[in-house]
Amino acid sequence: MHLLSDLLGRPATEIDTPALVVDLDAMERNLATMAAFAAKHKVKLRPHAKMHKSATLAKLQMAHGAVGVCVQKTSEAEALAGLGVNNIYISNEVVSPFKLKRVVAVARELDDLGGQLAIAVDSLEGVKRLAHAAHGQHTLIRVLVEIDVGQGRCGVTPGSAGVALVEEIKRHPSLQFDGLQAYHGRAQHLRSVAERQQSIAQVISDVKATQAALQAAGHAVPLVTGAGTGTFALEAASGVYGELQAGSYLFMDRDYAGNEHDPAQPSFEHALFVKSQVMSVCASHAVIDAGHKCHAIDSGLPAVHGLALEYANGGDEHGILRGAVLPALGDTVWLIPGHCDPTVNLHDHLLGVRGGLGHGTVEQIIRVDGRGALT
Repeated sequence: MHLLSDLLGRPATEIDTPALVVDLDAMERNLATMAAFAAKHKVKLRPHAKMHKSATLAKLQMAHGAVGVCVQKTSEAEALAGLGVNNIYISNEVVSPFKLKRVVAVARELDDLGGQLAIAVDSLEGVKRLAHAAHGQHTLIRVLVEIDVGQGRCGVTPGSAGVALVEEIKRHPSLQFDGLQAYHGRAQHLRSVAERQQSIAQVISDVKATQAALQAAGHAVPLVTGAGTGTFALEAASGVYGELQAGSYLFMDRDYAGNEHDPAQPSFEHALFVKSQVMSVCASHAVIDAGHKCHAIDSGLPAVHGLALEYANGGDEHGILRGAVLPALGDTVWLIPGHCDPTVNLHDHLLGVRGGLGHGTVEQIIRVDGRGALT
């Protein structure tokens, strides 16, 4: 860490490679753009902190109007709560008795911080296990029933299937029914605006059917939460969603940039980059020191920023660049990762640069507090 701290105030040109770099100016513009959108449309913003896994950035988002953050793992919640992030929603199911004890411990920790914990459920057994873990622990856990609105992953069938879960939640004084989790992840990456509109229209129909079933059984639905960076304007305009969970907007990756732009949504800038260096050159290609150990390729390969070059997978430590004009040995090449979330999880720190990648200076070292938080 002392070697990294020596970079503070130094030119970005002195950052050794490969390194994960945040353009702070672009990130802050993204932050302000999303905060303004949420305020204009009168919806709450609860960004997904699994994207950056950083207490520093979670607090920054909350300072700019976010009500809290989402995480997917108990250990992510522990990492952020331990550093003072006091409003956390585990937007995922937890059924392990050992993990549920940890969930309750986080809830008590957040109570002490003047905050709150929420968690998703999609089964009666899951509700009962959560209630058993929380019994007698003098804490209140907010619970959202997840419905499967097209992701094909977790969640009960839309409609009346959620009624029994809500009734079970209400049987336990340590639990409070807080609403519905309705997130369609695959819709975020449908390329055309029309495809995304069609997909979210079905989501809205599913949510309304579930609300109607719950209301018919005498249960008000305090909140519907979900949405992502690819579709959030559609959920915000629905009149159904009260909270948006978009997360990638803060950094924007190459995959999201491949979506056809929806005029209803504000535009965001790329703010996360892998700095790399050319280590070998021949007549047909150049090689950089950034292979898939430093950027995730689950959503495709990275793009080369600012140069007419194509990146090809060279393995763990190497990237292959091809194009009409190749960079020279020792040149810096900036990459835009294909998927920001798992890319961040490969790094211990993000280096925040102010004043642009080429001529800026290192202003901040941002720790990835939840790196490897998989349990």
